[in-house]
Amino acid sequence: MNKTLLDHMQNDGFAGYAYAYPHKTSYRRLDPTIELAEAWKAEAKEALFLYVHLPFCEFRCGFCNLFTTVHPADDFVAKTLSAIQRQSRVVANAIEPGRICQLAFGGGTPSFLSTTELNDLFADLNKTWPIDFRAAHSSFEVSPATIDSEKITLLKSWHIDRISMGVQSFSAADLKQLGRPQSEREVLLAIDTIQQGSFPVFNLDLIYGIEGQTESSWMETVERTIEINPEEIFLYPLYVRALTGLQKTRKSPSEHRRELFQLARDALVSVGYQQCSMRLFRRKDINSTSDYCCQEDGMIGLGPGARSYTGGLHYSSEYAVGQKGVRQIIASFNDQPDQAFAVADYGVELNLNEQRRRYLIKSLLHFTGLDRSAYKLRFASPVFEDFPQLAELLELDLAVVTEELIQLTPTGLSWSDVIGPWLYSDNVNSRMEEFELA
Repeated sequence: MNKTLLDHMQNDGFAGYAYAYPHKTSYRRLDPTIELAEAWKAEAKEALFLYVHLPFCEFRCGFCNLFTTVHPADDFVAKTLSAIQRQSRVVANAIEPGRICQLAFGGGTPSFLSTTELNDLFADLNKTWPIDFRAAHSSFEVSPATIDSEKITLLKSWHIDRISMGVQSFSAADLKQLGRPQSEREVLLAIDTIQQGSFPVFNLDLIYGIEGQTESSWMETVERTIEINPEEIFLYPLYVRALTGLQKTRKSPSEHRRELFQLARDALVSVGYQQCSMRLFRRKDINSTSDYCCQEDGMIGLGPGARSYTGGLHYSSEYAVGQKGVRQIIASFNDQPDQAFAVADYGVELNLNEQRRRYLIKSLLHFTGLDRSAYKLRFASPVFEDFPQLAELLELDLAVVTEELIQLTPTGLSWSDVIGPWLYSDNVNSRMEEFELA
């Protein structure tokens, strides 16, 4: 790693989203393939995270590079759900989990599914996995156009305790720039429907840095969101990424993303939201704890596009952004025989150095910081010995260090999308650069 952090900070502070390491574009074909029973044999299994990826949407936003397909035919959806259920049974049998303590449904847009399809999915998971839906933390993503009172009633009956919805903006001009067809009436109706469900946590996603977005239009969106008073708010900087609608129409993010972020951060903190990461702001009266620890891994992904993590192996299906590539991967997933779900054939193996980097990045980019003793206990070496470049965080006043912790300051958190990539290994960077996106 030749460049200093200061070298990396010469741009506006937005190198790329930095909350998963290694990035999926570093994954490759595994040769030989790895049996899941063997991969999970030595893993702790009493506090696992189960993630279900549902790759369906009613439309694709201009900024979106998620693994999802739009307007799928009913039989294609049915075949995918059937394949997920087959995969679920095979994977559970191979891993032999002790307890699922956290559960998430993402995509795509999980609420794209019908009430019957969702209920069948929940029932199958409940039968196959050791989940106490009343006790497990569970999150479910929705869109304004696909959530209704019937689905809310179903989600409540299954004790889903967090609903997340992307609103992105309350400005018609900003939404047009994003390529997101959505009416204000539809959004407000969805918000009211969700809030009537009285879920413990309701999250709204917003995007800043849209081309042509003004401080006034951005802060109007922030202030309207504050009036809604959701338990969580995610602030996402706009990135224009390959093969997205914005990239194809040559849109560019605003040059004022840092200023827009700071305005929103100050407004949220002033009314009682706590900054938990660069993106996540949570009301201080909300208790959000789980037995699952992302630094310790133990995540099981179901569905095409879902990633799974053990301590030394990350694996998934292949990855694409373009609709042709996504459809082909989903179709291949649907046609797999049961025995194919019992092996990992695409991913990346993490040596000890990469495990250390992942633990560091996942810890550092959260407001609670890195526990120095926990790091030393896990890796048998002090973190500053393994990563002497961390001293630069202190020199730049981006972090504070105590005997127990290394924590980013609020300013440091705002530079997370530079600090994260600065800590990536040369090997992972090379693999990401060589990846051919379809």
